Amino acid sequence: MALVPCQVLRAAILLSYCSILCNYKAIDMPAHQTYGGSWKFLTFIDLVIQAVFFGICVLTDLSSLLTKGNDSQEQERQLKKLISLRDWMMAVLAFPIGVFVVTMFWSIYIYDRELVYPKLLDNFIPAWLNHGMDALRTWYQYQKPISKVRCRTDLTLTASSLHTTVLPFILIEMRTTHHQYPSRSCGLAAVCTFAVGYILWVCWIHHVTGVWVYPLLEHLSPGVKIIFFAAVTVVINIFYVMGEVLNNYIWDTQKCIEEEKEKPKLD
Repeated sequence: MALVPCQVLRAAILLSYCSILCNYKAIDMPAHQTYGGSWKFLTFIDLVIQAVFFGICVLTDLSSLLTKGNDSQEQERQLKKLISLRDWMMAVLAFPIGVFVVTMFWSIYIYDRELVYPKLLDNFIPAWLNHGMDALRTWYQYQKPISKVRCRTDLTLTASSLHTTVLPFILIEMRTTHHQYPSRSCGLAAVCTFAVGYILWVCWIHHVTGVWVYPLLEHLSPGVKIIFFAAVTVVINIFYVMGEVLNNYIWDTQKCIEEEKEKPKLD
């Protein structure tokens, strides 16, 4: 028996994401005033995805609780739709995009932190708090005269965010709840649509402002950018397949364990 019910875990995770969103949007940041606002950054988009996903999870739990023991076919139909939406979001958005954000940030950070998290930010925020969002980097890219005291206060509010915490949260959800994945072709098509859509959005922002959302792109030639964008799309698709395989492995194994427990013991 679980020490903490999965419903309680989902509600707690949802509250944490809502808190991060509220704190983040309350900060008066230069990047908020530039073209695209917070929606330029994949990490912020991922934050919204995770919050919406866990919101649907909590709504599904509440609906399941309220319809328990109820024979209404209409309510049962609506509950199944909610569960299908929850599973689709987990498969196509929450897991692959969440894992991609964590993996990409820390991989580039280890290679050359100046490309994603310049050392200048160490003057404002302790190294151990470096679990923040792309927004932290925007102080470097779109910096304006602003006091260090003000920066330190604002940055601390956004420190507990998505470059790290999304991974354990999404793995907890996968471990506690079975999710029905769509067909491989439909799932990959949806993931590709999201990836290509975001890449086009980044290119459009550069077309309008003349500034790349991520400093890394400033160092790449046009041909290399195309290869980089293609590689990013492939990696996200790989994470989708990994999520599907991991989900099947966890729940096939769990099913085997439960079946083993149900077998009568031999004398």
